[in-house]
Amino acid sequence: MSTPTSPQSPKKKESVVYHNEYPALAETSASRKNSTASNNGAWKKKDSISAASDSSDISQRKKHSTASNISTLSDVAHPPSIEPILSTLSADEKFEFITRNLQEVLQPDLIKSILAERDLKLYWGTAPTGKPHIGYFVPMTKIADFLKAGCEVTVLLADLHAFLDNMKSDWDLLKFRTRYYERVIKAMLKSIGVPIEKLKFVVGTDYQLSREYCLDSYRLAAIVTERDAKKAGAEVVKQVESALLSGLIYPGLQALDEEYLKVDAQFGGVDQRKIFVYAEKYLPELGYKKRAHLMNVMVGGLSGTKMSSSDQNSKVDLLEDAKSVEKKLKQAFCEEGNIEVNPILALTKIVIFPTLSLSSDTPKFKISRSEKFGGDIVFDNYQAVEDAFARKELHPGDLKKGVIDAFNSLLEPIRQQFTSREDLELVNSAYPPGPDDISKLDIRVGKVLEFSVEGEYIVVTVDIGKEEPRKIVLPYGKSISPASLSKKNVVVITNTKPSKIGAHVSHGNILLASTADKSSMRVIDPLSSCKPGDLITIAGFPSTPEAQIAPKQKILEKCLPHIKIEVDDVITYKGLSLNAGSGNIKVKGMTGSSISV
Repeated sequence: MSTPTSPQSPKKKESVVYHNEYPALAETSASRKNSTASNNGAWKKKDSISAASDSSDISQRKKHSTASNISTLSDVAHPPSIEPILSTLSADEKFEFITRNLQEVLQPDLIKSILAERDLKLYWGTAPTGKPHIGYFVPMTKIADFLKAGCEVTVLLADLHAFLDNMKSDWDLLKFRTRYYERVIKAMLKSIGVPIEKLKFVVGTDYQLSREYCLDSYRLAAIVTERDAKKAGAEVVKQVESALLSGLIYPGLQALDEEYLKVDAQFGGVDQRKIFVYAEKYLPELGYKKRAHLMNVMVGGLSGTKMSSSDQNSKVDLLEDAKSVEKKLKQAFCEEGNIEVNPILALTKIVIFPTLSLSSDTPKFKISRSEKFGGDIVFDNYQAVEDAFARKELHPGDLKKGVIDAFNSLLEPIRQQFTSREDLELVNSAYPPGPDDISKLDIRVGKVLEFSVEGEYIVVTVDIGKEEPRKIVLPYGKSISPASLSKKNVVVITNTKPSKIGAHVSHGNILLASTADKSSMRVIDPLSSCKPGDLITIAGFPSTPEAQIAPKQKILEKCLPHIKIEVDDVITYKGLSLNAGSGNIKVKGMTGSSISV
């Protein structure tokens, strides 16, 4: 399944057609000029240079653009909807939309023959493993092209493939990651104006566990050699010294998906090429038709190597905040005048200009500069950017500034679609954060058995479902109504070290909702259906409590500022709800209040 990674240079076959408005990173200016239309492949260059001054007397960063009609990138954040225009397209024009900007196409004549009779059916598959990153805009812009050409497009959320790929995701995580992938892919498409109503989303295990599919996978296993299976997955499945059987099964299932999704073509990155060739060879041996295959260029990482979902410094995640995007891109490799190995230029070429082109026939890539360095400059095609950079008329710092602005314009609509508590919980469930102090606390439901007012303190006897009932001291006796404690469920931190409060020893802490001045306080009452001892959980933060928390660790003090009462009176930790039993923990009428113990 497709995961945008690094640039590659596939061997050219007779069935290959090359379209290259925004060529692959590995392609230099010189090699592009010398490329020929051999092997039935042709480089198509449609760029025109209309930006960046050719003045040789301007040195370093002090350049002046001759481009006109300077515009902002606000259209990217709120682009017009891209509607299919198939009613006005001929079969040849549809073929051009389908194949433009791709690195390679297998079986182009098959696509043409289908378009002569009807619209093309194709699918793009992605395995929900690591977090999708900025490179996923490359397939998104092609999906936009497919829809413009009237194609029937299916997006396969390949959960079974994710599991088979060296167990990058276990089944518990996969159910959340599959949901997250669908949500974020839809958000990406909306952010660039693509109508998702025309797309069909399918989860792999919805059909891949059927009797027919399983039997076909066994039929395939009976004819495929170990050599072919291993070769097919070499660029996609994680390779280890002692190969797992799952890695040999993976390519066969991807081939079968073409038949079971009833498509004419499969779309993916050029790293999928060996799997595509495998499918073309073996599907006919099962009695199924050969499909066409479309391959986009791959995305390099910020360091000049592979953009990997597992390497945080090599990529920009789709939900990263603006400051994080700026920090990463400022640190990215971008050597002045270097156009051959330059991840910033590559991203400009294969992400920024294709996305800008979706909303306008004349894309405008604006780079903001101070007047002393020549003022703002606008480019309307990638080649002009590269040429200016090669001549050192465009400084790396200025190029990075333009890319930072463009990326944040692309990402902001996506960020805005992931602001709710439910969305944050989905993200944390799909990609659990690293170790957090809250995981060290043992937080449980307790039930007040009895209480007594002792001067300025209230001593409460609480059943926590294990051991003997505990005595816990509430230090705010004058701020709490004793009657509110009678037989109530409470939230108890059970593993703090016993501490002396006044003349009493407290064996734990009870969470309290309080006003800012602590003049009014209430216990937090979980659902009445909860039982003493029930664990209180927070999505994405596994409960791994320590046996006892020492005061010097100050874990409770670190966590309390992040426990808040938010909209609908729901108690949250870092924006994620505290849950007990079948629901959220709430405190009625206390929205905006703080939490104390």
